[in-house]
Amino acid sequence: MKKYLSELIGTYGLVFFGTGAIVINDQAGGVITHLGVAIAFGLVVMAMIYAFGQISGAHINPAVTIAFWYSKSFPGKEVLPYIISQLTGGLLASATLWFVFPFHPTLGSTIPSDTALQSFILEVILTFFLMIVIINVSTGSKEIGVLAGIAIGATVLLEALVAGPITGASMNPVRSIAPAVFSGKLTHLWIYITAPVIGALLAILANRILKK
Repeated sequence: MKKYLSELIGTYGLVFFGTGAIVINDQAGGVITHLGVAIAFGLVVMAMIYAFGQISGAHINPAVTIAFWYSKSFPGKEVLPYIISQLTGGLLASATLWFVFPFHPTLGSTIPSDTALQSFILEVILTFFLMIVIINVSTGSKEIGVLAGIAIGATVLLEALVAGPITGASMNPVRSIAPAVFSGKLTHLWIYITAPVIGALLAILANRILKK
């Protein structure tokens, strides 16, 4: 249960501070800025890795959990409990933001700025590179250590900075599902559920080839 609670709290932190930065930036007239939002996502991921990496591995992302399972470094029986914990944490975070900012139209939802295909391709690529970094700095299925926190947090920051204005730079199904449920922005949710999983699995395939 400690592992599941860690995933719940860690994902809550990710969604609350990450999407919360978007909401507060809108509420405060852009004072945080796009750069600030990207930094917020990178820092919260880094912080959650340091806080919970030793307990649960700090996946805080269903795509990462599924990819670790596919890489044979994570037991299949733990996949569903981890994903349920992550979903619960994300939904609780968005529920909190909805309660505090009930009139915000998106609650930080990821919405394509152009075509669905464009965002789908970008999300696959973004998650591919995120998972390549994760699998190469993690210990088994655990994101632990100074290097892991900095490398993974910096990758999230980089990708949010570059692709945020186009796709929202999700790389994480729960990060997109939670605000979409509470804001009703469900139209393009399929992109942010499928693309990160595909990108993460492709990263595991590529890593196997590179390590042969």
